[in-house]
Amino acid sequence: MSEKTIYFDNNATTRVCDEAVEAMLPFLTEKYGNPSSMHEFGGQVGSYIKKARQQVADLIGAASPDEIIFTSCGTESSNTALRGLTNPHKKHIITTKVEHPCVLNVTKQLEKKGYETTYLNVNSEGEIELEEFKNSIRPDTAIVAIMWANNETGVIFPVEKMAEITKEKNPETLFFVDGVQAAGKIPINVKNTKIDMLGISGHKIHAPKGVGALYIRKGTPITPFMLGGHQERGKRAGTENVPGIIAMGVAAEEASNYLDDEATRVKQLRDKLEKGILERIFNARVNGSRINRVPNTTNISFEYIEGELILLHLSDLGICASSGSACTSGNLEPSHVLRAMGVPFTAVHGSIRFSLSRYTTEEDVNYVLEKLPEVINKLNTISPFQKELKELKEMKRVCLSTGKEKGCCKSGNCHHN
Repeated sequence: MSEKTIYFDNNATTRVCDEAVEAMLPFLTEKYGNPSSMHEFGGQVGSYIKKARQQVADLIGAASPDEIIFTSCGTESSNTALRGLTNPHKKHIITTKVEHPCVLNVTKQLEKKGYETTYLNVNSEGEIELEEFKNSIRPDTAIVAIMWANNETGVIFPVEKMAEITKEKNPETLFFVDGVQAAGKIPINVKNTKIDMLGISGHKIHAPKGVGALYIRKGTPITPFMLGGHQERGKRAGTENVPGIIAMGVAAEEASNYLDDEATRVKQLRDKLEKGILERIFNARVNGSRINRVPNTTNISFEYIEGELILLHLSDLGICASSGSACTSGNLEPSHVLRAMGVPFTAVHGSIRFSLSRYTTEEDVNYVLEKLPEVINKLNTISPFQKELKELKEMKRVCLSTGKEKGCCKSGNCHHN
């Protein structure tokens, strides 16, 4: 095990920022009261929760902090939105084939209760075809559940436009957005959209694990998922995770302050990493749009070798990356996202996601660019696809010299682009 840690797995979880740690500590020690208590010692905690609610509302551009309820995570936020449907006459759901399991597994369960789901396709760039989406909306469509940014590829979906299309065709259809991978990476202003609900997760924006939030536009009908006490204005029962909520509020404020850094410095580091990998490793290819994505994410396949082996070798060098969603890392099946995109079998098993954050440095990028080619070269030598690797290497050599071999430059995903 390496003594150093080079962390490129920020779409799985992030380091808790110092500001959030400092803010939450008093609520683990001297300010430990229950905000629902009648006495002042507990009741005073409520004012701090109120401030955190405003901070989260500001991050996503909600019209009022009262439109924010705190949850335990993004998964609970998604479950609340989907399980809270109130119209018994609307039994149709629209989502995509590349959603996070917290949406896909819920829709599968709802199908057992009589719901019908339309799973939208994506193209080879991981993007949605708006015409297919528009045609899928029906009079009995209860809810549309679409992620803002894909957790594996970073590809951004046009949810603002899709929400407008939805409301034009069926004003009563709810529009829910899984905003977990978008919040803190790109500007969000739900107030100026037709989005009804949006879920985010604290540990993706440098807050602790175990806290999340759900934006519910005023007037949106929803049945509470968690029943019990009166907390969160009756929309989510259970004693509040006060330290987590306070930390999430501060992390949300910090994330707002770092949006420009995400769009510039972090993006530049991501682009340097991606470009360096493609230049140094002949069997590397980028999965998903190279333009329409969040600034911190790149998903790269290394053809004819196994991603799990790559990750194990990188881990020995202190480099943390992922083969996709942390929520499916125990599943040996190839990524459902990449399969939906039509990524070739020769590449889908060798995909690695690198996700950066405000704490990523140029030295981190340089270290990966130094070590990763050595790992891939070693694994290439033991791959059972020696003939295919040789042909691929020759193709790239010719491609670099002429740019015309087999029309590879027309694909938009050429090895040397």
